[in-house]
Amino acid sequence: MSLAACDPTPPEKKISADYQAPVTAVAPPTNLRSVCYNDTDLSAFRVRMVQQQLVVAALQCKGANGKIYLDDEYAAFIKKFSPELSSNANELKSLVKRKKANLDVMVTEIANRTAQRPVHDHEFCSRYQRAFDWALFAEVTSLTQVPAPYDLGPEMKVFPCPKG
Repeated sequence: MSLAACDPTPPEKKISADYQAPVTAVAPPTNLRSVCYNDTDLSAFRVRMVQQQLVVAALQCKGANGKIYLDDEYAAFIKKFSPELSSNANELKSLVKRKKANLDVMVTEIANRTAQRPVHDHEFCSRYQRAFDWALFAEVTSLTQVPAPYDLGPEMKVFPCPKG
């Protein structure tokens, strides 16, 4: 019998950004060049998408006793990324102005689409626990390093501009 088999120490918890759900394929519009998002705009959108999805999960994921159990993680997330979230708010305001969009509608759509996911995704809360673990990992220093658990961009007709 090997010593490893007798070791009562549990394996280290692996923290990684492998929690993202498969992306729903949506064909880009034929007029893509006129409606696409450049890298800066996509980054602003994606940072807000992450924040909005995490707040929805923090409110929806509850234990058997009905207690919300991602509250502490969300508070730590806000504390860690507060300066970046503030600058993102300004970037997003600029983005929606240029795109002639409505910020409240965009944020509400992200929240509503996220809130519908638990019906079809039995890993919803564990996916968000892993997302919080990743976001709060010391090596993660920017929200641009945190993938949204669900990339809602294609569903919301947010497509990157073609390169070249």
